[in-house]
Amino acid sequence: MAFGTLISVGRLSVRGAAACETGRYAADVNTHRPRFGTRSLLVLAMIFLPGCAQEEFDCSTPRALLDAVAKVADQGKFERLPEFIEIGAREITYADGVTEASAIADVKGKLSEMLGELGRVAKKLKARYSEDLAKESKAATKSADRFGLGPMVQGIVLDPFAFLAQKREHLTAEDLGDGTAALLWRNEPALGGTIALVETDNGWRVTVPVELVQGQEFWPQTREEWAVVASMMLAVQNSLLDFERELDTDKFKTLQQATERIGRLLGESVVVQSVIYASMKQTANQQATEE
Repeated sequence: MAFGTLISVGRLSVRGAAACETGRYAADVNTHRPRFGTRSLLVLAMIFLPGCAQEEFDCSTPRALLDAVAKVADQGKFERLPEFIEIGAREITYADGVTEASAIADVKGKLSEMLGELGRVAKKLKARYSEDLAKESKAATKSADRFGLGPMVQGIVLDPFAFLAQKREHLTAEDLGDGTAALLWRNEPALGGTIALVETDNGWRVTVPVELVQGQEFWPQTREEWAVVASMMLAVQNSLLDFERELDTDKFKTLQQATERIGRLLGESVVVQSVIYASMKQTANQQATEE
């Protein structure tokens, strides 16, 4: 699933931007190999090698899909959530021979690895700080606020998808009879109707209607832009790996210290990668205007 040649964006490049992240990240677009390649290979082997039994989920109906998503979230198997996502691809083949469908599949693979690492970090944090989790939760949230991430930090790290299981009764689907279904939250369109369900050869999946996103400025349109999105996943995964390594050395005495550290790492990673993507989109828009 290599992305081919290194992609330059003006004076910024994916490799250069990764190096700018205080030297911690080595997100090479040519290989998409995180710095901790051995662990990633083990994770992939566990997921994909024949003989490794995985639970099969019933997605034969919209309701069954929602139940499956809630079950995966409740089990903490976050790396499997991308299995339930369907992103429509155009019939495009890029200059290096890679199709848009392949580029999207690669992004989903990197998302799966990143979510798997997030799940492992969440389990370790809850186990290590089980006694003081309740009393320190407010203090940890206030600390995270200093880095501009607000109260989301602790919830994202400790229970990133808890709402999918805890609020399952509020999520419903209305089958529209044409191979699609509307996703509802308390009987209202979820997120203004920007998320829907679609029937595929492998069952029902969560999707974002292509007709809604293709015209949006933020949506990836080129091979290079999909590569940067994959690089974002790698950068976040590397931040989580760095944090996990520090956590394993008992560096943090309290949940507050741990939350503050991971908030900073994730904040730096997201900001840098967002700047790269924004710069790329701006360049593309300028070129389109000139043409």
